[in-house]
Amino acid sequence: MRHRALPSVALCLLALGVVVSATQAPAARQLRVIVFGAHPDDAELQAAGVATMWAAQGHMVKFVSATNGDIGHFSQAGGPLAIRRTAEVKECARILGITTDVLDIHDGELVPNLETRRTFARKIRDWQADIVIGHRPYDYHPDHRNVGVLLNDTAVVVGAAFFVPDTPPTNGNPIYLNSADGFTDPTPFRPDVVVDIDAVADKKFQCIAAMPSQFADADSWQGRTLPNMPKDEAGRKAYIMETVKGWLASAADEFRPQLIARYGQERGSKVKYAEAFQINQYGRQVKAEALGAMFPR
Repeated sequence: MRHRALPSVALCLLALGVVVSATQAPAARQLRVIVFGAHPDDAELQAAGVATMWAAQGHMVKFVSATNGDIGHFSQAGGPLAIRRTAEVKECARILGITTDVLDIHDGELVPNLETRRTFARKIRDWQADIVIGHRPYDYHPDHRNVGVLLNDTAVVVGAAFFVPDTPPTNGNPIYLNSADGFTDPTPFRPDVVVDIDAVADKKFQCIAAMPSQFADADSWQGRTLPNMPKDEAGRKAYIMETVKGWLASAADEFRPQLIARYGQERGSKVKYAEAFQINQYGRQVKAEALGAMFPR
């Protein structure tokens, strides 16, 4: 990825107020991280592992679902489903030790207009985010794509004093990151930091299990669309969990060289589950080493 000329790692960290020693990888001060997903389950799939680790270190993490998920089911919809899915992500937040919000926008109807840009900007400004994470604007689903577009569109204005002046501007531009995906057109995902989440993987799996309206119901989205889904409830739950574990294991295998570079040969070669992130060119720019130092090890 090409960037303009970057300041040194030390200057980047000082600009954020971060102090990192050779033996202390996590940021020394409290970081504020906000993760946007298109639906109630997307932020959790993207970043539940690193969120759990950040929260355990005393950092502040918020997940935001850009829509209420009110059509992501085959036998339930509208208000009852939206209420159900909000309750599920709140339970996930409890498990992970973080905060969560669900915007009252219909599933499938997220539009990157000025009103929604303001909504996203307010969330980022109210949280005073140091790091903003979300989808890339390349995806099969319009809501996913539009989260990426909206985040790109907020990257400058969140620091502007008179954009949504009812909220305080951020202290400069946050670092914007995109989460991993498998899409290659117009450009493939290229990670700048890959994180071993093995130590907290069970928390992520508990979170997934707490969202049956998306995963384990017979008429849930995954329940109806994943191939070879078992008919019985116990078999379906086990199959879903093995599928999610497979997604995370595939990330670890795909990004094995980056894991070895980050953790060393012995540990990096053994990581089972990973989450990966790419720095977005529109937010604050830091070198990969500085970025990696902000992530828990």
